[in-house]
Amino acid sequence: MPPIAPITQDVLTIPRKDPVGDKINLVGLTREKLRDVLIEHGTPEKQAKMRVGQIWQWIYGWGVRDFDDMTNLSKSLREDLKAAFVVAVPEVVTKQVSEDGTRKYLVKIAGGHEVEVVYIPETDRGTLCVSSQVGCTLTCSFCHTGTQKLVRNLSAGEIIGQVMVARDDLGEWPEQGAKNTETRLLSNIVLMGMGEPLYNFENVRDAMNIAMDPEGIQLSRRRITLSTSGVVPEIARTAAEIGCQLAVSFHATTDEVRNQLVPINKRWNIETLIEALRAYPRVSNSERITFEYVMLNGVNDSDEDAYRLLELIKGIPAKINLIPFNEWPGAPYKRSSNNRIRAFSDIIHDGGYASPVRKPRGEDIMAACGQLKSETERARKSRKQIESEAGL
Repeated sequence: MPPIAPITQDVLTIPRKDPVGDKINLVGLTREKLRDVLIEHGTPEKQAKMRVGQIWQWIYGWGVRDFDDMTNLSKSLREDLKAAFVVAVPEVVTKQVSEDGTRKYLVKIAGGHEVEVVYIPETDRGTLCVSSQVGCTLTCSFCHTGTQKLVRNLSAGEIIGQVMVARDDLGEWPEQGAKNTETRLLSNIVLMGMGEPLYNFENVRDAMNIAMDPEGIQLSRRRITLSTSGVVPEIARTAAEIGCQLAVSFHATTDEVRNQLVPINKRWNIETLIEALRAYPRVSNSERITFEYVMLNGVNDSDEDAYRLLELIKGIPAKINLIPFNEWPGAPYKRSSNNRIRAFSDIIHDGGYASPVRKPRGEDIMAACGQLKSETERARKSRKQIESEAGL
Protein backbone atom coordinates (compact mmCIF):
# COMPACT_ATOMS: atom_id res chain seq x y z
CA MET A 1 0.00 0.00 0.00
CA PRO A 2 1.52 3.37 -0.99
CA PRO A 3 1.99 6.02 1.72
CA ILE A 4 -1.06 8.14 2.39
CA ALA A 5 -0.57 11.78 1.56
CA PRO A 6 -1.94 14.35 4.01
CA ILE A 7 -5.10 16.17 3.10
CA THR A 8 -4.64 19.80 2.18
CA GLN A 9 -7.68 21.87 1.32
CA ASP A 10 -8.06 25.60 1.59
CA VAL A 11 -11.79 25.68 2.26
CA LEU A 12 -13.35 28.51 4.21
CA THR A 13 -15.56 27.71 7.19
CA ILE A 14 -17.42 30.66 8.66
CA PRO A 15 -16.63 31.77 12.23
CA ARG A 16 -18.90 30.91 15.12
CA LYS A 17 -21.01 34.06 14.84
CA ASP A 18 -24.64 34.64 14.01
CA PRO A 19 -24.96 36.45 10.67
CA VAL A 20 -27.02 39.21 12.33
CA GLY A 21 -25.11 41.24 14.86
CA ASP A 22 -22.27 39.78 16.87
CA LYS A 23 -24.01 37.06 18.85
CA ILE A 24 -22.74 33.51 19.12
CA ASN A 25 -24.97 30.81 17.69
CA LEU A 26 -25.27 27.98 20.19
CA VAL A 27 -26.44 25.50 17.53
CA GLY A 28 -23.56 23.27 16.53
CA LEU A 29 -21.43 23.78 19.62
CA THR A 30 -20.33 20.56 21.30
CA ARG A 31 -21.02 20.21 25.00
CA GLU A 32 -17.42 21.18 25.74
CA LYS A 33 -17.56 24.28 23.52
CA LEU A 34 -20.94 25.26 24.93
CA ARG A 35 -19.52 25.03 28.44
CA ASP A 36 -16.55 27.20 27.42
CA VAL A 37 -18.65 30.00 25.90
CA LEU A 38 -21.00 30.04 28.88
CA ILE A 39 -18.05 30.45 31.25
CA GLU A 40 -16.56 33.12 28.99
CA HIS A 41 -19.82 35.04 29.34
CA GLY A 42 -20.07 34.87 33.10
CA THR A 43 -21.49 31.48 34.08
CA PRO A 44 -19.69 30.26 37.23
CA GLU A 45 -17.64 27.14 36.53
CA LYS A 46 -19.47 25.21 39.25
CA GLN A 47 -22.79 25.83 37.47
CA ALA A 48 -21.54 25.38 33.91
CA LYS A 49 -22.18 21.63 33.57
CA MET A 50 -25.74 21.99 34.85
CA ARG A 51 -26.44 24.95 32.55
CA VAL A 52 -25.09 23.06 29.55
CA GLY A 53 -27.43 20.18 30.32
CA GLN A 54 -30.44 22.47 30.66
CA ILE A 55 -29.79 24.47 27.48
CA TRP A 56 -28.89 21.34 25.53
CA GLN A 57 -32.20 19.73 26.42
CA TRP A 58 -34.17 22.79 25.34
CA ILE A 59 -32.37 23.12 22.00
CA TYR A 60 -31.96 19.50 20.93
CA GLY A 61 -34.52 17.68 23.02
CA TRP A 62 -37.52 19.95 22.54
CA GLY A 63 -36.49 22.20 19.62
CA VAL A 64 -36.84 25.48 21.52
CA ARG A 65 -35.20 28.55 19.92
CA ASP A 66 -36.35 31.34 22.25
CA PHE A 67 -34.50 31.76 25.55
CA ASP A 68 -37.69 33.16 27.12
CA ASP A 69 -39.24 29.69 26.72
CA MET A 70 -36.45 28.01 28.70
CA THR A 71 -38.48 28.19 31.86
CA ASN A 72 -36.19 26.27 34.23
CA LEU A 73 -33.60 29.06 33.84
CA SER A 74 -33.89 32.19 35.94
CA LYS A 75 -35.20 35.33 34.26
CA SER A 76 -31.89 37.14 34.78
CA LEU A 77 -29.97 34.28 33.18
CA ARG A 78 -32.35 34.25 30.22
CA GLU A 79 -31.73 37.97 29.72
CA ASP A 80 -27.97 37.39 29.84
CA LEU A 81 -28.27 34.59 27.28
CA LYS A 82 -30.36 36.75 24.94
CA ALA A 83 -27.73 39.48 25.08
CA ALA A 84 -24.86 37.22 24.01
CA PHE A 85 -26.29 34.24 22.12
CA VAL A 86 -28.82 33.09 19.55
CA VAL A 87 -30.30 29.70 18.66
CA ALA A 88 -30.42 29.87 14.86
CA VAL A 89 -30.89 27.30 12.11
CA PRO A 90 -30.73 27.67 8.31
CA GLU A 91 -33.58 29.57 6.67
CA VAL A 92 -35.93 27.58 4.45
CA VAL A 93 -36.16 29.38 1.11
CA THR A 94 -38.36 26.86 -0.68
CA LYS A 95 -39.87 23.46 -0.01
CA GLN A 96 -40.93 21.08 -2.77
CA VAL A 97 -42.89 17.88 -2.28
CA SER A 98 -42.60 15.08 -4.84
CA GLU A 99 -45.45 12.87 -5.99
CA ASP A 100 -43.83 10.05 -3.99
CA GLY A 101 -43.75 12.12 -0.78
CA THR A 102 -40.09 13.11 -0.95
CA ARG A 103 -39.49 16.61 0.39
CA LYS A 104 -36.69 18.86 -0.85
CA TYR A 105 -35.71 21.94 1.09
CA LEU A 106 -33.58 24.75 -0.30
CA VAL A 107 -32.05 26.42 2.74
CA LYS A 108 -30.05 29.62 3.04
CA ILE A 109 -27.00 29.85 5.26
CA ALA A 110 -24.60 32.63 6.25
CA GLY A 111 -23.29 34.64 3.33
CA GLY A 112 -26.47 34.10 1.34
CA HIS A 113 -25.35 30.69 0.10
CA GLU A 114 -27.84 27.89 -0.46
CA VAL A 115 -27.78 24.13 -0.05
CA GLU A 116 -30.36 21.42 -0.62
CA VAL A 117 -31.67 18.92 1.91
CA VAL A 118 -33.91 15.95 1.08
CA TYR A 119 -36.30 13.99 3.28
CA ILE A 120 -37.32 10.54 1.98
CA PRO A 121 -40.25 8.83 3.72
CA GLU A 122 -40.50 5.04 3.62
CA THR A 123 -42.77 2.54 5.32
CA ASP A 124 -40.25 1.61 8.01
CA ARG A 125 -38.15 4.77 8.27
CA GLY A 126 -37.69 8.38 7.29
CA THR A 127 -34.29 9.34 5.93
CA LEU A 128 -32.83 12.83 5.76
CA CYS A 129 -30.14 13.43 3.15
CA VAL A 130 -27.87 16.14 4.58
CA SER A 131 -25.33 18.38 2.84
CA SER A 132 -21.86 19.10 4.25
CA GLN A 133 -20.49 21.67 1.78
CA VAL A 134 -21.76 24.43 -0.48
CA GLY A 135 -21.04 22.85 -3.85
CA CYS A 136 -18.42 20.15 -4.16
CA THR A 137 -14.73 19.89 -4.95
CA LEU A 138 -14.75 16.40 -6.46
CA THR A 139 -16.26 17.01 -9.93
CA CYS A 140 -17.60 13.47 -10.30
CA SER A 141 -18.68 13.42 -13.93
CA PHE A 142 -22.08 11.74 -13.39
CA CYS A 143 -23.14 13.97 -10.48
CA HIS A 144 -25.06 17.22 -10.97
CA THR A 145 -23.73 18.63 -7.68
CA GLY A 146 -20.20 18.09 -8.98
CA THR A 147 -20.80 20.67 -11.71
CA GLN A 148 -21.13 23.35 -9.03
CA LYS A 149 -17.82 24.70 -7.76
CA LEU A 150 -17.01 24.37 -4.08
CA VAL A 151 -17.74 27.56 -2.15
CA ARG A 152 -17.07 26.56 1.44
CA ASN A 153 -17.55 24.00 4.17
CA LEU A 154 -20.68 24.10 6.27
CA SER A 155 -20.26 24.73 9.97
CA ALA A 156 -21.37 22.11 12.48
CA GLY A 157 -24.36 24.34 13.26
CA GLU A 158 -25.37 24.50 9.60
CA ILE A 159 -25.15 20.70 9.33
CA ILE A 160 -27.12 19.79 12.45
CA GLY A 161 -29.37 22.76 11.64
CA GLN A 162 -30.60 20.88 8.56
CA VAL A 163 -31.82 18.11 10.85
CA MET A 164 -33.56 20.64 13.07
CA VAL A 165 -35.22 22.32 10.09
CA ALA A 166 -36.60 18.98 8.91
CA ARG A 167 -37.89 18.15 12.40
CA ASP A 168 -39.60 21.55 12.45
CA ASP A 169 -41.34 20.82 9.16
CA LEU A 170 -42.34 17.33 10.23
CA GLY A 171 -43.64 18.56 13.59
CA GLU A 172 -41.48 16.02 15.35
CA TRP A 173 -40.21 17.82 18.43
CA PRO A 174 -41.72 16.24 21.54
CA GLU A 175 -43.70 18.28 24.03
CA GLN A 176 -41.53 20.10 26.53
CA GLY A 177 -40.70 17.72 29.34
CA ALA A 178 -41.66 14.62 27.32
CA LYS A 179 -39.16 12.05 26.13
CA ASN A 180 -38.33 11.26 22.53
CA THR A 181 -40.05 8.11 21.30
CA GLU A 182 -38.61 5.35 19.16
CA THR A 183 -41.21 5.81 16.43
CA ARG A 184 -40.02 8.69 14.32
CA LEU A 185 -40.72 10.31 11.01
CA LEU A 186 -37.03 11.28 10.80
CA SER A 187 -35.24 8.14 11.93
CA ASN A 188 -32.11 8.10 9.76
CA ILE A 189 -29.49 10.55 8.53
CA VAL A 190 -27.38 10.02 5.43
CA LEU A 191 -24.51 12.37 4.66
CA MET A 192 -25.05 12.02 0.93
CA GLY A 193 -26.13 15.53 0.00
CA MET A 194 -23.99 18.30 -1.45
CA GLY A 195 -20.26 17.98 -0.77
CA GLU A 196 -17.70 15.43 0.40
CA PRO A 197 -18.20 14.94 4.17
CA LEU A 198 -14.63 13.81 4.82
CA TYR A 199 -13.26 17.05 3.41
CA ASN A 200 -15.16 18.75 6.26
CA PHE A 201 -14.44 16.14 8.90
CA GLU A 202 -14.42 18.12 12.16
CA ASN A 203 -17.70 19.91 11.50
CA VAL A 204 -19.39 16.71 10.32
CA ARG A 205 -18.09 14.86 13.37
CA ASP A 206 -19.33 17.51 15.81
CA ALA A 207 -22.75 17.70 14.13
CA MET A 208 -23.24 13.93 14.13
CA ASN A 209 -22.12 13.59 17.73
CA ILE A 210 -24.78 16.17 18.60
CA ALA A 211 -27.35 14.10 16.67
CA MET A 212 -26.30 10.99 18.61
CA ASP A 213 -26.27 12.62 22.05
CA PRO A 214 -28.60 10.65 24.36
CA GLU A 215 -30.14 13.81 25.85
CA GLY A 216 -31.04 15.45 22.55
CA ILE A 217 -32.03 14.16 19.13
CA GLN A 218 -30.94 10.68 20.24
CA LEU A 219 -30.17 8.93 16.95
CA SER A 220 -28.21 5.69 17.14
CA ARG A 221 -24.87 5.61 15.30
CA ARG A 222 -26.35 2.76 13.27
CA ARG A 223 -28.99 5.20 12.02
CA ILE A 224 -26.35 7.51 10.54
CA THR A 225 -24.53 6.73 7.30
CA LEU A 226 -21.63 8.80 5.98
CA SER A 227 -20.92 8.53 2.28
CA THR A 228 -17.43 9.27 0.97
CA SER A 229 -15.95 9.16 -2.49
CA GLY A 230 -12.77 7.74 -0.98
CA VAL A 231 -10.88 10.23 1.21
CA VAL A 232 -8.70 7.45 2.55
CA PRO A 233 -6.83 9.24 5.39
CA GLU A 234 -10.10 10.17 7.12
CA ILE A 235 -11.76 6.76 6.97
CA ALA A 236 -10.08 5.47 10.13
CA ARG A 237 -10.92 8.75 11.92
CA THR A 238 -14.55 8.29 10.96
CA ALA A 239 -14.58 4.91 12.65
CA ALA A 240 -12.86 6.17 15.79
CA GLU A 241 -14.49 9.58 16.25
CA ILE A 242 -17.99 9.07 14.83
CA GLY A 243 -18.50 5.31 14.57
CA CYS A 244 -21.36 5.61 12.11
CA GLN A 245 -22.16 3.41 9.16
CA LEU A 246 -19.97 3.94 6.10
CA ALA A 247 -20.94 4.07 2.45
CA VAL A 248 -18.52 4.48 -0.44
CA SER A 249 -19.27 6.03 -3.82
CA PHE A 250 -17.51 3.29 -5.74
CA HIS A 251 -19.07 3.22 -9.21
CA ALA A 252 -16.31 1.42 -11.16
CA THR A 253 -14.13 -1.67 -11.02
CA THR A 254 -11.01 -0.41 -12.82
CA ASP A 255 -8.87 2.62 -12.11
CA GLU A 256 -9.19 3.71 -15.72
CA VAL A 257 -12.97 4.05 -15.49
CA ARG A 258 -13.06 5.29 -11.88
CA ASN A 259 -10.53 8.03 -12.70
CA GLN A 260 -13.10 9.41 -15.13
CA LEU A 261 -16.19 8.94 -12.96
CA VAL A 262 -14.67 9.77 -9.55
CA PRO A 263 -11.50 11.85 -10.08
CA ILE A 264 -10.39 11.51 -6.46
CA ASN A 265 -9.39 7.98 -7.52
CA LYS A 266 -6.30 9.53 -9.11
CA ARG A 267 -5.13 10.38 -5.59
CA TRP A 268 -6.30 7.27 -3.75
CA ASN A 269 -6.82 4.44 -6.20
CA ILE A 270 -9.08 1.42 -5.85
CA GLU A 271 -6.41 -0.76 -4.21
CA THR A 272 -5.63 1.89 -1.58
CA LEU A 273 -9.31 2.51 -0.90
CA ILE A 274 -10.18 -1.16 -0.56
CA GLU A 275 -7.37 -1.71 1.97
CA ALA A 276 -8.70 1.14 4.11
CA LEU A 277 -12.23 -0.26 3.91
CA ARG A 278 -11.14 -3.71 5.01
CA ALA A 279 -10.11 -2.23 8.35
CA TYR A 280 -13.24 -0.16 8.93
CA PRO A 281 -15.79 -2.73 10.16
CA ARG A 282 -13.33 -4.06 12.77
CA VAL A 283 -12.60 -0.57 14.10
CA SER A 284 -16.15 0.75 14.38
CA ASN A 285 -18.00 -2.55 14.84
CA SER A 286 -20.18 -1.62 11.88
CA GLU A 287 -22.24 -4.39 10.38
CA ARG A 288 -21.06 -3.87 6.82
CA ILE A 289 -19.79 -1.34 4.31
CA THR A 290 -22.25 -0.09 1.70
CA PHE A 291 -20.83 0.19 -1.81
CA GLU A 292 -22.80 2.67 -3.91
CA TYR A 293 -22.70 1.86 -7.60
CA VAL A 294 -24.47 4.09 -10.12
CA MET A 295 -25.50 2.17 -13.22
CA LEU A 296 -24.30 3.90 -16.39
CA ASN A 297 -25.21 2.45 -19.76
CA GLY A 298 -22.16 0.96 -21.50
CA VAL A 299 -19.72 2.43 -18.97
CA ASN A 300 -19.66 0.27 -15.85
CA ASP A 301 -22.59 -2.13 -16.16
CA SER A 302 -21.19 -5.21 -17.91
CA ASP A 303 -21.12 -8.75 -16.52
CA GLU A 304 -17.34 -8.42 -16.38
CA ASP A 305 -17.71 -5.36 -14.12
CA ALA A 306 -19.97 -7.32 -11.79
CA TYR A 307 -17.48 -10.19 -11.49
CA ARG A 308 -14.57 -7.77 -10.94
CA LEU A 309 -16.57 -6.05 -8.20
CA LEU A 310 -17.09 -9.37 -6.42
CA GLU A 311 -13.37 -10.04 -6.58
CA LEU A 312 -12.46 -6.60 -5.25
CA ILE A 313 -14.71 -6.74 -2.19
CA LYS A 314 -14.08 -10.39 -1.33
CA GLY A 315 -13.87 -10.75 2.45
CA ILE A 316 -15.40 -7.36 3.26
CA PRO A 317 -18.77 -7.40 5.07
CA ALA A 318 -20.71 -5.43 2.50
CA LYS A 319 -23.83 -4.78 0.52
CA ILE A 320 -23.98 -3.25 -2.96
CA ASN A 321 -26.54 -0.52 -3.59
CA LEU A 322 -27.19 -0.36 -7.32
CA ILE A 323 -28.39 3.11 -8.29
CA PRO A 324 -30.12 3.68 -11.61
CA PHE A 325 -28.53 6.84 -12.98
CA ASN A 326 -30.69 9.88 -12.28
CA GLU A 327 -30.37 11.90 -15.45
CA TRP A 328 -30.15 15.68 -15.33
CA PRO A 329 -30.09 18.32 -18.09
CA GLY A 330 -26.84 18.05 -20.02
CA ALA A 331 -25.74 14.83 -18.30
CA PRO A 332 -23.05 12.96 -20.30
CA TYR A 333 -24.41 9.51 -19.43
CA LYS A 334 -27.54 7.40 -19.83
CA ARG A 335 -29.21 5.10 -17.34
CA SER A 336 -28.60 1.38 -17.78
CA SER A 337 -31.63 -0.59 -18.91
CA ASN A 338 -33.73 -2.39 -16.34
CA ASN A 339 -32.67 -5.74 -17.82
CA ARG A 340 -28.98 -4.82 -17.57
CA ILE A 341 -29.36 -3.65 -13.98
CA ARG A 342 -31.23 -6.86 -13.12
CA ALA A 343 -28.53 -9.04 -14.69
CA PHE A 344 -25.80 -7.14 -12.81
CA SER A 345 -27.72 -7.48 -9.56
CA ASP A 346 -28.19 -11.23 -10.07
CA ILE A 347 -24.44 -11.76 -10.45
CA ILE A 348 -23.72 -9.85 -7.24
CA HIS A 349 -26.48 -11.68 -5.39
CA ASP A 350 -25.26 -15.06 -6.61
CA GLY A 351 -21.80 -14.06 -5.38
CA GLY A 352 -23.15 -13.83 -1.83
CA TYR A 353 -23.84 -10.13 -1.43
CA ALA A 354 -27.08 -8.21 -1.06
CA SER A 355 -27.58 -6.12 -4.18
CA PRO A 356 -30.73 -4.02 -3.82
CA VAL A 357 -31.63 -1.68 -6.66
CA ARG A 358 -32.35 1.74 -5.22
CA LYS A 359 -35.71 3.09 -6.29
CA PRO A 360 -35.27 6.63 -7.64
CA ARG A 361 -37.05 9.08 -5.35
CA GLY A 362 -38.04 12.67 -5.98
CA GLU A 363 -36.94 12.76 -9.60
CA ASP A 364 -39.78 15.10 -10.50
CA ILE A 365 -38.34 17.75 -8.17
CA MET A 366 -34.65 17.04 -8.94
CA ALA A 367 -34.18 15.53 -5.48
CA ALA A 368 -32.79 12.15 -6.51
CA CYS A 369 -29.27 10.89 -5.86
CA GLY A 370 -26.69 13.00 -7.70
CA GLN A 371 -29.14 15.73 -8.70
CA LEU A 372 -28.71 18.23 -5.86
CA LYS A 373 -27.63 21.72 -6.84
CA SER A 374 -28.77 25.03 -5.45
CA GLU A 375 -31.31 27.07 -7.36
CA THR A 376 -28.95 30.03 -7.18
CA GLU A 377 -26.23 28.09 -8.97
CA ARG A 378 -28.67 26.77 -11.55
CA ALA A 379 -29.83 30.31 -12.30
CA ARG A 380 -26.26 31.59 -12.46
CA LYS A 381 -25.27 28.93 -14.94
CA SER A 382 -28.37 29.61 -17.02
CA ARG A 383 -27.49 33.28 -17.27
CA LYS A 384 -23.95 32.43 -18.36
CA GLN A 385 -25.24 30.05 -20.98
CA ILE A 386 -27.63 32.72 -22.27
CA GLU A 387 -24.87 35.30 -22.44
CA SER A 388 -22.56 32.86 -24.22
CA GLU A 389 -25.18 31.97 -26.78
CA ALA A 390 -25.82 35.66 -27.35
CA GLY A 391 -22.13 36.30 -27.88
CA LEU A 392 -21.87 38.62 -24.86
